[in-house]
Amino acid sequence: MKAVLCKEYGPIAALAVEDIEPETMQPGHVRIAVEACGVNFPDTLIVKGKYQFRPPPPFSPGGEVAGRVVEVADDVHAVKTGQRVMAVMIFGGYREEVVVPATNVIPLAATMDSTTAAGFMVTYGTSIHALVQRGRLEQGETLLVLGAAGGVGLAAVELGKALGAHVIAAASSNEKLAIAHEHGADEGINYRTEDLAARVKELTRKNGADVIYDPVGGAATTEALRSIAWRGRLLVVGFASGEIPAIPANRLLLKGCEASGVFWGNFIQREPDENRRNVERLFSMHASGVLKPLISETFPLADASVALNRLERREAIGKLVLLTQAAD
Repeated sequence: MKAVLCKEYGPIAALAVEDIEPETMQPGHVRIAVEACGVNFPDTLIVKGKYQFRPPPPFSPGGEVAGRVVEVADDVHAVKTGQRVMAVMIFGGYREEVVVPATNVIPLAATMDSTTAAGFMVTYGTSIHALVQRGRLEQGETLLVLGAAGGVGLAAVELGKALGAHVIAAASSNEKLAIAHEHGADEGINYRTEDLAARVKELTRKNGADVIYDPVGGAATTEALRSIAWRGRLLVVGFASGEIPAIPANRLLLKGCEASGVFWGNFIQREPDENRRNVERLFSMHASGVLKPLISETFPLADASVALNRLERREAIGKLVLLTQAAD
């Protein structure tokens, strides 16, 4: 089978696509013929050895896939051969076939195709955990979403609107803001041309944002924190800017606010029952048309480095997905 391989930590351009032997089946696992692989920002970090988890090379990046089950271990009964499924993992998804724990596998509803499924769980799973468990977002509150046209950003916009918040989208271009508006944002701020904190205060009658969803980091975090409301919640989701900010503790003190880390990968391991309820809620919202995932581009597996470079340069809108020959 073909796989995208990282043979040593380094630049994305060094990724290779090679034929490798299929993985050995293990107890408690299932084998999935992969049709589509989601492309996520942590994939760019794990290739460079900058992620929280450093798998020993050679390995395949990729944290979410969708396809069809082709084999199950003898001790697995909840998943059946032939089922259409999605699966999540830390790495290993960029290949034509994966062997994963059955507990990582989620059956697909008939309403969701494999391409959508491969770009669904990481972004929406992260965002619902951020807004519900970490941000405690309430109806009528103001939600500020940074990087609002990216994968997790658009998911946060849609979920924030569905949860009854007034959503302010912040992005680096008017084109990206237009996409955010299409997905439910009430207001938009171009932080390349406008003063982010001043505009948030203007749009909220000086109250500020109750919840700030931040997958960007860097200077945007510090600027957004200037606009936080009394008892507001800053959600630290990621650092797409490439810069980890130093959060000024005096701002937390003066506003009686809090900064909360959002690590969905740990959440699903430590609180599986709560995560399962989140997933059921997400599937229900998708089936009813409340959530409308945007897969803006698809690439063949051989072009994984092209997709990752686009994501790293923050050129992507919505989600990027890799397709294998099984998807043809």
